[in-house]
Amino acid sequence: MRILMATAAVTALTLAACSPAANDQKSGEPAPPNPTSTVAAPAEKPVYRFKIGALDAIALFDGQNPVPNDNKVFGVGLTPQAVAAPLTAAGQPADPIMLEIHPLLVRNGARTMLFDTGLGGGKGQLMQSLQTAGVDPASITDVMISHGHPDHVGGLVADGALAFPNAAIRMSDAEWASIRANPQMADLVRVITPKVQTFRPGDEVAPGVETQDTAGHTPGHVAYLIADGQNQLLYTGDLMHHWVLSVEHPDWTVGYDNDPVAGKKARLDQITALRASGAHIYAYHFPFPGLGKVQTREGRAMFISEAQPAA
Repeated sequence: MRILMATAAVTALTLAACSPAANDQKSGEPAPPNPTSTVAAPAEKPVYRFKIGALDAIALFDGQNPVPNDNKVFGVGLTPQAVAAPLTAAGQPADPIMLEIHPLLVRNGARTMLFDTGLGGGKGQLMQSLQTAGVDPASITDVMISHGHPDHVGGLVADGALAFPNAAIRMSDAEWASIRANPQMADLVRVITPKVQTFRPGDEVAPGVETQDTAGHTPGHVAYLIADGQNQLLYTGDLMHHWVLSVEHPDWTVGYDNDPVAGKKARLDQITALRASGAHIYAYHFPFPGLGKVQTREGRAMFISEAQPAA
């Protein structure tokens, strides 16, 4: 795997390695990610601890999702060979295209916040990763949802009950409306409704957690800017799916996007901003743990990983 490692000292983030059904889509478009199986994480890294300023944060491995290079998901309208070219140049498999799944946990004072919940339903490994990290699901106070696709909300419910019984479930008002309008989500809606609290993009939903409007992938998709003073991390949700394709070719059409035009604009705008600011990101589907920056290298945008190898 060829992921460039940052060589400069990390200032905003102190990283420390640690051991061990969907919104409506248009006819003909691929279904949103809903893998039937996952691949186990290497035993030495089901969790990865780091800091956002003074805040404790943990990357939590949930699984992997192989996506076919079939002209329907990434680079819609292009040939599979065209999509394969940048992957091959980066030393990545071209078919299937590999995505990883890793929710984020952040502690800020009395708040223990989980950002998205993985696959759930016996498919994901979030609960095992929480156990490895020493986190009781009942201790989680807030679940921040980027959007309502199954690989992000599937872990909200376990055996017909709330998986995080003491947590408020926070999502944008547009996303909640979209989920409630989907008959396939009726069972989930029934269980989580008493805990759901909605917001408008741009709202601060917890101390140091501000939401950003990144609609397009779904009607109410948001990113979360997590800050401790001047130290910031952008949790991107599904604004970007693949560390090569999404970053180097944000203008390519993604079949998973509910509104491909809006999704493309959100990616382009955010990547332009990230290249200019040098901000740190946490990318849910990038190679575990998904920490790094989008920088300009060799005249193009590239994802630069800042994760440190396990000791």
